[in-house]
Amino acid sequence: MADVVVVSDSTHYLPRERAQQEGIHEVSLYVGWDGSPSRESAMPSFAEFYARLGSDAALPTTSQPSIGDFLAVWEPLLEQGKEIVSVHLAGGISGTCEAARQARDLLAERGLAERVELIDSETACGGLGLVLLAGAAAARQGADRATVARAIRSAREALRIWFCVDTLEYLRRGGRIGKAQAWLGTTLRIKPILTLGSEITPVERVRTSSRAFERMVEYTQELRQHGLDGWAVQHIRAPEQAQRLVERGREVLGDDPLFVSEVGPVIGTYTGPGLLGVGGIPSSLVR
Repeated sequence: MADVVVVSDSTHYLPRERAQQEGIHEVSLYVGWDGSPSRESAMPSFAEFYARLGSDAALPTTSQPSIGDFLAVWEPLLEQGKEIVSVHLAGGISGTCEAARQARDLLAERGLAERVELIDSETACGGLGLVLLAGAAAARQGADRATVARAIRSAREALRIWFCVDTLEYLRRGGRIGKAQAWLGTTLRIKPILTLGSEITPVERVRTSSRAFERMVEYTQELRQHGLDGWAVQHIRAPEQAQRLVERGREVLGDDPLFVSEVGPVIGTYTGPGLLGVGGIPSSLVR
């Protein structure tokens, strides 16, 4: 039986060392200003990007990987005799999955397509990171491709994830506002709480940052009630709030999060600084 490798894209935002330890390979998306996009995965840090995002009148542009980018990651693995489960951010907000399908179609001409299984995660960021950990755990245990894919789909079915943002303005300007469009007519002095499935979906709106934070804590209680004790925290330029959420969530869930990390520029372009999010899956899926 061939070894199975999990591949994703750069929008999972797992800590880089953790992704490497788990054997997760990555195809990068692109982001940048003035027609000069950079590979997101090549950025040594996100600080400079977010400093400019907060001051520049123009939004940067983002773009999906090319077909060649996918083949550049897949082909060496296939040459090594591996099978691949390639899991990517929601097709409802990005063309990344479609580009992956086109790359897989090219492999069909060489009889290799059946060794690559594609999954639209219908999420991104921490949600994508969590389902990848489930797939990596199955692969590490020697599971075949179908079993690894099934673990990923089971994690996605169980996943619950929420995030709050300081403003809807970045989502509006970037054209990714989805069903939260209905909130644009209300006062701007709200703190939107959203989730991400096939598109960004509003959950609720609160009046203050402190209330938004307390709602994130309350969501950790919801994770516990549903047995979703494999949890994660992510943020954008809000490390102190993230640490506070970790401390409060640890009290609720009784264990450390699987990871804490910062969301990168491709997604951050559309949410802006100040994001704070929490989500979880059953920890049994990552052991």
